[in-house]
Amino acid sequence: MDTQRNIYLKTISIEEALEKMLQEISSRDILRQEQVPSHQALGRVTSSPVWARYSSPTFHSAAMDGVAVKAENTFTARDDNPVMLQKDRDYVDINTGDPLPDDMDSVIMVENINQEDQNTISIEQPAYPWQNIRRIGEDIVATELLLPRNHEISPYDIGVLLSGGIWEVDVYEEVKIHVIPTGDEVLDYTSRPDPSPGQVIESNSQVLAAMARTWGCSFSRTPPVKDQPELLEKALQEALDSPAHIVIIGAGSSAGSKDFTRRIIQKKGRVLVHGLKAMPGKPTLLGISSNNKILVGAPGYPVSSVVCYEQILKPLVYHISGKSMQQPVTVTARLTRKVPSRLGMQEFLRVSLGRVGEQYVATPLPRGAGMMTSLTRAQGVACIPPDLEGVQQDKEVVVELLRSPREVHQVLVTVGSHDNTLDLLANQLAVGTPPVRLASTHVGSMGGITAAARGTTHIAGMHLFDPQSKDYNFPFLEKYAPDLQYKLINLAIRHQGLMVQPGNPRNIQSLEDLTREDVTFVNRQKGAGTRILLDHHLQQAGISPNQVRGYSKEEYTHMGVAVNVLSGSAHCGLGIKAAAGALGLDFVPLARERYDLLIPEAFIGDEKVERVIRLLNSSGFKSEIENLGGYETTLTGLEMKPGMGL
Repeated sequence: MDTQRNIYLKTISIEEALEKMLQEISSRDILRQEQVPSHQALGRVTSSPVWARYSSPTFHSAAMDGVAVKAENTFTARDDNPVMLQKDRDYVDINTGDPLPDDMDSVIMVENINQEDQNTISIEQPAYPWQNIRRIGEDIVATELLLPRNHEISPYDIGVLLSGGIWEVDVYEEVKIHVIPTGDEVLDYTSRPDPSPGQVIESNSQVLAAMARTWGCSFSRTPPVKDQPELLEKALQEALDSPAHIVIIGAGSSAGSKDFTRRIIQKKGRVLVHGLKAMPGKPTLLGISSNNKILVGAPGYPVSSVVCYEQILKPLVYHISGKSMQQPVTVTARLTRKVPSRLGMQEFLRVSLGRVGEQYVATPLPRGAGMMTSLTRAQGVACIPPDLEGVQQDKEVVVELLRSPREVHQVLVTVGSHDNTLDLLANQLAVGTPPVRLASTHVGSMGGITAAARGTTHIAGMHLFDPQSKDYNFPFLEKYAPDLQYKLINLAIRHQGLMVQPGNPRNIQSLEDLTREDVTFVNRQKGAGTRILLDHHLQQAGISPNQVRGYSKEEYTHMGVAVNVLSGSAHCGLGIKAAAGALGLDFVPLARERYDLLIPEAFIGDEKVERVIRLLNSSGFKSEIENLGGYETTLTGLEMKPGMGL
């Protein structure tokens, strides 16, 4: 096998990359012309000017219900001297849209006539010529220009085309995109596979397919191709022989020994760009084939591929199709935590966005190029310019909205400790009217207190136990947020313990087992209530953290800990029973604890927050919590007071 590694061409900015491609394709006729029925032409772009065949209306017609008259017969009408008109001699009854009788030149509205008898009316105001009449060609005049060339056809344009007698319209063909997924580890989603370790289900092509439909493109796909040059070359040649205008090879554009995209494209055309000054999205490759087709090597990681599609492919599609891209809606938001970035690289940062009080707050989502959930959880994208090495906490950033402003205003920002019941809460809030989207950021209980004190969250989840007072949360709020006015509402009492592999093969029964040489542990992050609970119990048991293998290995959620245990990268970890049950792990109970929701006084009365409180006090929601296992709801929905403990 060929093990030669690729070397990136000089990495360039997204703007430079687009300019290179546009210079290459601007003088080329990439799209052919075709004729389509006018009523099916929505979103298509005219390839030639469209001239009206008929006028609209094609006759003088009444614009109102009433009577048609000859205006000169009404000129003497006054309030004190009405004019009498006889049916069929002086007037004719007429409805909106009816043709105007040849000897009539005005229409009087029915509201302005007085019916004297069956055949006689009187009017008290004179009519004037062409009053309440639509003249021939008032809207469209035969032979006039209806639509110019390079015009994207709207729903209203279809009505104009048909009114002007245009049954077919000349347009450019739709942009056709073909994608070739690649990779030895990639499984075809159409076979509904069960992936083994090291395998992934191919999904990038279908993300692109959905995006392509919103751009007005048609789409086709080759089943995943193995990392073998001869197979890749064959698949690419078949795509080049197809009607596709743009061919995308998914993955294989990086610098690894099994990344063949660049070499295959060079055989079929020219590589213009290999490497962007962008994170994610750096491995993007652009070229042109010998038969005039646009070639794209898209990164394999999902978030990287989406950056390639959004920042490179979409502008190219709109350019060659003649369509205009809408300007994105942006807001200025306060960043909830520091974000480092690489100098010289433009970084696209997916954020959870919400309006808290009078400001927008943006919380960075996980930044890994493979983090698909960051795509679905994001309400916006912030761009960190290449001349910055990051953005400090509380700095303002410009965020491009991925949701409508109304949806963003319905986001309930929740920062703090992770708990599985928040997923139940999110689901229930989403089915209300209007739907509320719960955006939950897991930074630990202490992080929740900090966010509440800084005014960047509606609600903070917390479960901080104070050994000295035997109370929950209040001692920490008094120490770290002494000026904060708030209410503390209980979400649930939950059971914490050691999550162990099914069947508990290491026979882990207590914290003392964490000191064994054959046991590895996975911890929660500093500031998490679970971490504080662990440290308390280790101290009570006389165990030093240094005696626990894996104490310094951190996860940010209970489910993250559970996945580590399930996968075998750790033998156990401290977490809630619900997380263990969700992944089929065994559970060794350690403690009961109180998980509360901290609500700053400023947001008591906010309808989104009030809906949370109503849910917590509903018997149906309490039953859902209990059905998870490992929870008690005796305090759920109640306001907590200092000293209540458990």
